[in-house]
Amino acid sequence: MLHFASRIFIVFTLAFTTLLIAPRPAEAQSTVWLQVEAQPTLAEAEARARAYAAAFPNISGFRMRSGWYAIAIGPLTRADADRQLAALRRERLIPGDSFIAFPQDFRQQFWPVGASTLNDAPITPATTPDATAMTAAAEAGEAQVVAEPEPAIPANLPDETPREARRSEAQLTRAQLMQLQEALKWEGFYDGAIDAAFGRRTRNSMAAWQEAQGIEPTGILTTQQRARLIAAYRAPFDALGMAQLVDDRAGIQMLAPMGAVAFDRIEPPFVHYKSTTEDDIRLILISQAGDQNTLFGLYDIMQTLEIVPPVGERDRRDRSFTLTGQSADLHSHTHVVLTPGGVKGFTLAWKPGNARVMGRIVTEMRESFTPTAAVLPYSAGDGGEDQRIDLMAGLEIRTPEVSRSGFYVDQTGSVLTTTDVLGTCRRVTLDSDVEADVTAKDDTLGLALLTPRTALTPLEYAHFAHAVPRLKSEVAVAGYSYEEVLSLPTLTYGTLDDIRGLEGQTTMQRLDVPTLPGDAGGPVFDASGAVLGMLLARDDSGARKLPDAVQFAANVPAIAEFLSSNGLSPAVADDATAMAPEDLMLRAEDITVLVSCWK
Repeated sequence: MLHFASRIFIVFTLAFTTLLIAPRPAEAQSTVWLQVEAQPTLAEAEARARAYAAAFPNISGFRMRSGWYAIAIGPLTRADADRQLAALRRERLIPGDSFIAFPQDFRQQFWPVGASTLNDAPITPATTPDATAMTAAAEAGEAQVVAEPEPAIPANLPDETPREARRSEAQLTRAQLMQLQEALKWEGFYDGAIDAAFGRRTRNSMAAWQEAQGIEPTGILTTQQRARLIAAYRAPFDALGMAQLVDDRAGIQMLAPMGAVAFDRIEPPFVHYKSTTEDDIRLILISQAGDQNTLFGLYDIMQTLEIVPPVGERDRRDRSFTLTGQSADLHSHTHVVLTPGGVKGFTLAWKPGNARVMGRIVTEMRESFTPTAAVLPYSAGDGGEDQRIDLMAGLEIRTPEVSRSGFYVDQTGSVLTTTDVLGTCRRVTLDSDVEADVTAKDDTLGLALLTPRTALTPLEYAHFAHAVPRLKSEVAVAGYSYEEVLSLPTLTYGTLDDIRGLEGQTTMQRLDVPTLPGDAGGPVFDASGAVLGMLLARDDSGARKLPDAVQFAANVPAIAEFLSSNGLSPAVADDATAMAPEDLMLRAEDITVLVSCWK
């Protein structure tokens, strides 16, 4: 007789060898089941199977080897079972510990009564994506919307006594318990923590919800009541068609409101999805090769775009950033991460209105966001038909309402400009990105003083002529004639026609120079490069229209008095000979500033 230990060793060896040579169940079985629950008694299992059968068309119940009773969805192919498991877990319609089971795990069938489906061929769920169409889409490089099964939560689930409700509640997973708290909070009945702990606060909120529904307030929700609460909670999200988006071009997978958007075009590093409903939701996928420098550069660039309003959260970290923006017309959320393959992320934009729903949509998108290996190449797309300098990869660059000119008047970066449009500005910037404050202005003279919020050290600042200029002498006006279009000022030549205004005003001088509105606030130079004055904005609102070349400039005495009264000492130019045009242009570039008005 073999020794007991030897027999154990032989049995173990045989079992281990069998495991090595036998195919795994997933490989050997073409038919599988999705097991969602197990109950210790037949009565409990039949009640739960009946409840599930009201929601799912292919529920079966089997006695297991352990003596417990399993409730399962099927029979299915392994691929369909994997998809259903992911979708139903995500929507929290089945317990989080549901799993793939195999026919050999089950014995006698108890539900439906008299049925024998254990060895039937796999069924094909009506909502399963067409495999041929998905394969063709993948080969074409198109994005796929994985249409996961979305079983309706039944309205006719059997009601329960409080005792039965407590027992069915005890079968819920932690995720399902937390979702009930979320739903109660969403409906305004619960203000506690989402912790799956059903204490007094949660029970009171359940009772309040029941009372509002005209139901006896027991503080314990029945299966039917839970289904009604969750259905109401999910309704606004289901209306937007939340589904799994798989974009193999960008290398991004995530849940997205695919019932409200559709693929539009590719303009690297963006994949554009346009709105298809009145909600006016837009989705931008972001994908490009790069490193942390790329991430940080994109962080700065995104804030210049209209799709990211300037008011909102700005959070940049070592490997990610988040931008939110809110304006009267647009809200958006941008989330970008640094992955091993590059920079990936998304921007979701929508009309203001339903902040609660959209906030939850964004949360689900972020939680499900999954980068994959692919990165959008720069050669993707065709650049689009609407190519403009105020677009960046198909997105509008945020631009000011209007821009004028100004110039530095001291070494700390103080800027003299016109009062022309300052009264309508919500904020003012210098050279597009430096915030500035209006620290003084004189509407009668048309002069304003701007102080940058960030310390500046200009290469040069204005030095003013100390002598009265000579009539008919040549002058040059520096300014941003075309506002934001050009990155440097232009220089426009003309003559000094009078050292007074048309009505004898002694604070201004009249010029003959063909300027544009953007030039207002710019410096007026004489031939030596000394500043003779500041170009004033034209007022053509009256009945009398002057010739286009007739312009006016605040003169040096008026400017000097204004600056002195505000604590600045204007610098005086040295006597000098005429300056070469190219040198005058360089001086103009050094002291002239783009002043932008944002509303």
